[in-house]
Amino acid sequence: MKTKIFIKQSHIDVSARELFQWHARPGALERLSPPWDPVKVLHREGGIQKGAKVALKMKAGPVSFTWKAEHLDYDENRMFRDRQARGPFRKWIHTHTFIPDGENACYLKDAIEYALPVPPFGSLLGNRFVEKRLEHIFVYRHETTRLDMAAHQAIAPFKPLTFLISGASGVIGCAIIPFLTTGGHRVISLVRKKPVQENEVFWDPSNGIIEKEHLPQIDVFIHLAGEHIGQGKWTSEKKKIIIESRTKGTSLLAKTAAEMTIPPKVFLSASAIGFYGHRDNRELTETDGPGDDFISSVCNQWENAARPAMEKNIRTVFLRIGVALTPSGGALQRLLLPFSMGMGGRIGTGKQFMSWVGIDDVIGSIYHIIHNDRLTGPVNIVSPNPATNYEITAILSQILKRPAFMHIPEKAIKLFFGEMGKEVLLSSTRVYPEKLIETGYKFRYPDLYSALSHVLGAKKEYYE
Repeated sequence: MKTKIFIKQSHIDVSARELFQWHARPGALERLSPPWDPVKVLHREGGIQKGAKVALKMKAGPVSFTWKAEHLDYDENRMFRDRQARGPFRKWIHTHTFIPDGENACYLKDAIEYALPVPPFGSLLGNRFVEKRLEHIFVYRHETTRLDMAAHQAIAPFKPLTFLISGASGVIGCAIIPFLTTGGHRVISLVRKKPVQENEVFWDPSNGIIEKEHLPQIDVFIHLAGEHIGQGKWTSEKKKIIIESRTKGTSLLAKTAAEMTIPPKVFLSASAIGFYGHRDNRELTETDGPGDDFISSVCNQWENAARPAMEKNIRTVFLRIGVALTPSGGALQRLLLPFSMGMGGRIGTGKQFMSWVGIDDVIGSIYHIIHNDRLTGPVNIVSPNPATNYEITAILSQILKRPAFMHIPEKAIKLFFGEMGKEVLLSSTRVYPEKLIETGYKFRYPDLYSALSHVLGAKKEYYE
């Protein structure tokens, strides 16, 4: 059996102990899973110590399979090692090493000894394919680790916080929870079924129910839940669901926060740049009022529902989030299939602005807001460099290396999607993150090419 060894090493500006502890905390596996190649934890026994086991649901193209791993060695603050117990490779041993470089820096080294799967899959993949894929994965992993550590280190002195999060299973919730837990914080998730895990609390926003008696003292509320607006036509019933899914949940959580014996320090409620409506090419900041669209009305009512928290003098922030870019969900996920098949193209004139933001900058912005007392009221969470639909089409085509000559006319959008298509696909909303910039937030991926390259695994550079 012929084996190969892949090695990736990066310099990280934290101590070896701190970096090791980051990897040992809950959520590290989820945080390091690339969004273009996600994994789902099916079962876990232990953490990273010797004898720990984990079963993962993974994909190879359209085919799903189960990967089981077990941990073989553990030397605290220095290394841990795991191996494939069940999976496609004939051999797979992954050694994580943390090499000190003075008191406040270290080298993170990942070494994988592997043997290709048995034919025909091993013959189809080949060592070159596997090595290239590993390069993309570990560039992503090391870059994410380095920037996450920097974000947590920037908050000094560190104090662990307890978060209550709604919409925990959504795209943003799934991204921010492992970021927080690996940073040393505790997260309580609101769930709409009987809790099965320790850090879950039941709620039913449509009926105004939340099991407050099971809530510990909460430092930060992050409200992300709401009905998806970008699918199907907006019938009168759909519009009612969209509005009530936002206002009822927000009102319930705001009242809960206000009634707590020790209220949270911060109440964050998701909103959207749809607040501004269609404004052509005009640059919009937090000082601009709402537009005239249905989405504008939704966002306005959404934000007003948080009034109980504001009246209690809890610092309340409305997260006016742009189009969050990740293949895990949302607009980018829906674009990937047609673009990867060479059937991508512009929508309408292609001149409409889309105020986008990389998923890691959604997380980074929220963390920045939590720790910055100057931020209150609406905060735009968008890149400082919005792009037109035409520009997005061209860059996505370039990254995926596929042609994008298709064109969907405005008339077709309006015919098939009605009001939803007009407001979601054809509206032009050019938003600037004025408050984030003024308070010193540094975007990880301020330009569209770097943001898409990161989440699609197209980055080639290493951070040695």
